[in-house]
Amino acid sequence: MPKVQSIRRRRMNGESIASIARSENVSEPTVRKYLKAGDLSPRPPVKRKHAESVIDRYVPVIEQWLAEDRCTWRKQRHTATRIWERLRDEYGAEVSLSTVTRKVAQLRREFAAEREAGYLDLVWHPGEAQADFGEVDVRFRGEVSRMRHFVLDFPYSNVGPSQLMPGENAECACQALRDIFEWLGGVPPRIVFDNAAGVGRRMFERVRLTRLFQSFQAHYGFEYVFCSAYAGHEKGGVESRVGAVRRKLFVPVPSVWSMPAFNARLLERCLALGDKDHYRKGGRETDLFAEDRKALLALPETRFDVVTWKRMKADKYGIVTVEGRHRYAAGPEHAGRELIVGLRAFEVELLDASGARITTHPRAYGDNPTSSDDPSLQIGLLCNRPGAWPNSQVREALPDPLREWLDGQARAVLAEGLRTLRQAERESGWANAVAAMAEILETTGGIDRAGVCLAAARHAAGTEPVAYDEPVDLTEYDLAFAGREDNA
Repeated sequence: MPKVQSIRRRRMNGESIASIARSENVSEPTVRKYLKAGDLSPRPPVKRKHAESVIDRYVPVIEQWLAEDRCTWRKQRHTATRIWERLRDEYGAEVSLSTVTRKVAQLRREFAAEREAGYLDLVWHPGEAQADFGEVDVRFRGEVSRMRHFVLDFPYSNVGPSQLMPGENAECACQALRDIFEWLGGVPPRIVFDNAAGVGRRMFERVRLTRLFQSFQAHYGFEYVFCSAYAGHEKGGVESRVGAVRRKLFVPVPSVWSMPAFNARLLERCLALGDKDHYRKGGRETDLFAEDRKALLALPETRFDVVTWKRMKADKYGIVTVEGRHRYAAGPEHAGRELIVGLRAFEVELLDASGARITTHPRAYGDNPTSSDDPSLQIGLLCNRPGAWPNSQVREALPDPLREWLDGQARAVLAEGLRTLRQAERESGWANAVAAMAEILETTGGIDRAGVCLAAARHAAGTEPVAYDEPVDLTEYDLAFAGREDNA
């Protein structure tokens, strides 16, 4: 990927194909192939690739602990042995003490105290940007959660668009950048980053990028620069902007239900903050921001798909576990099989080994274990094995009256009730099927398949409920439903 980045960058700078081929030691057809590629989005892995070092996945955690130590009494900081013990006990890391010791020593060299020196008054040109994450609390769907807000600050105009993200990984960083690029209608020619784990890290004079960001940068063609560790003055504009956005747009704590809808409004609110005179240049910040926009690079024709693909094996329940604590269900029929898992900022997509889509779940974040087990995925298997009803997730997910009624039924009636629930769920969704089944039970004292399907369809359409004093004829509800056969 670095060679692809170099080839595309040289071409953008006007260098000829022959010159690029000689400089990069590749053939001219190879150069043309990489230049012709319109979409550099990650692809699902077809062949297994060499695994990365075991310690690499825990580097962000170690870096966080070492950073927290800087604010802790020096006699009560992490030793390499204590870090190894925490990785083993809290994350189940199978890594040796010597490996952790070497990595900690390396990171501590990077975290060496900043040299005392005077600050330079830097000059920023139109279109150049600085990027950083900050922390904010939001009331997400009724529960207060600690999230991140990504800010892309333009120092020339002092305007900084922001996006709320659930985490600070590569998927969130690239997703925020892509959304801001599309809102701007272009790409900043140069972006200065902090040493963020989701983008990359500068180690002395060498920069190590995450694989997803490498593809993202090559796709959009901007120049990236990493500031020195703990050198906030090198990107002081965005450091200040992160705090300003938090104080002005996240106080009081906002209520968020739909992240994309909130982020769309947030961009316009960030722009509104620039409706004032520039603190140094005197002109309106929004007018200066128009100059920033004129200096942007054109967006590529193809939209980048921000996703990281991994091959993982489902357990005996058809569940894959991501980051050691977040469980995503593919269904019992995929138990023990190798799956392809696509990690995006807001969702996790599951594919089978051939690349066919299985399902999509909202992505979970945080240190607490989570599970996206969907009861509807188990209905089909439960219809064939009604004996597992007492301990099934389907039973636990039903409201008390409906659960108690099914508990008291004979095996044949129970199986018929499950088949009714399965058909209504397929046609109208899980929530509508359960609500309709409970409604019919309360109204008629029993379960009628035609009535449940009709009620579920009306729930899905948002229409008013009807009385079910008499059995409902199949001809009353949607013929598209009536024509389907139950294969159970």
